[in-house]
Amino acid sequence: MVSRVDQIYRSILLTKFFVRGWGKPENLRRIFAFRKILSNRETCQHLVDKTHPVSITKEVDNGDHTVLEAEFTSPFVEQLPGLLPKESEKAKFQIVLPKVWRTPHLKPTCLHLAGTGDHGFWRRKMLMAKPLLDDYGIASVILENPFYGCRKPKDQLRSSLHNVSDLFVMGGCLVLESLVIFHWCERQGLGPLGITGISMGGHMASLAATNWPKPLPLVPCLSWTTASGVFTQGVLSGAINWEMLKNQYFSSEVFREELFNMIQSPEGHFPVYHEVGQHFAREFPKSLSHVQQLMEDHKENTPRREYHQPREQEQESVAPQRVASENG
Repeated sequence: MVSRVDQIYRSILLTKFFVRGWGKPENLRRIFAFRKILSNRETCQHLVDKTHPVSITKEVDNGDHTVLEAEFTSPFVEQLPGLLPKESEKAKFQIVLPKVWRTPHLKPTCLHLAGTGDHGFWRRKMLMAKPLLDDYGIASVILENPFYGCRKPKDQLRSSLHNVSDLFVMGGCLVLESLVIFHWCERQGLGPLGITGISMGGHMASLAATNWPKPLPLVPCLSWTTASGVFTQGVLSGAINWEMLKNQYFSSEVFREELFNMIQSPEGHFPVYHEVGQHFAREFPKSLSHVQQLMEDHKENTPRREYHQPREQEQESVAPQRVASENG
């Protein structure tokens, strides 16, 4: 049930989302196919070069701390050319650094991802980065979302993403761009690293954290494991022209048949997952032995199969495998 706070917030929210519909069917097909690579840490981590170039464009001395501005070309441009607007291709971020670190051998740094409608750097810098710096000596990296702020397409009004596909593009960008920033921080000697975000930023932070192959503190605030509920049931549900999306969906055979089979939503199984999660928490740590037994049973019941790639396909390996072999 929508809360009273959500109703009040929605009454003053003017932005409409997905005003042009789903997006081009061929773009959605490419995005959903790429999502299988992006959602696998073993393949995703090889999509970003550890030495991906980052340029410092500005340095400001603010007394007790320094603010750097930097930019780099989003790795998403190379992976899925043509899906990202030209204005969004350059990822831009600020980093707030103390003049003197409290512990010489530790330089803790946190990456902040933006929530819905959080354009620019000022809000996260003043409400999150400055308190972390003043109270705990933690540096902050503030990344501008694609489609937001200085990366917003010229024909886009406020936070109004034109297509449903733009939301998936934004998520893919932020995952890969976060990996670039983590690698850059390590090259600068910064660490330990962490990541956080509020609302949509917390969800995006969770996606990015799962694709970093090293220990990483994650603090998602006011977020969930899926963003769909916000659009289908929550505060933004009234900002979407559902009738247009429905008509567009049923007007295309690609939407009805091909793309439907590529989408897997966990929402239908949520009550089961929720109950299982509650049981696991109540019985912890005894429940761990049950999980281990299930894993062992699965291994025993899964037949072993050898796969031999046909000779004519040997040269047609997917991008992450090619990058992995080059980096190896």
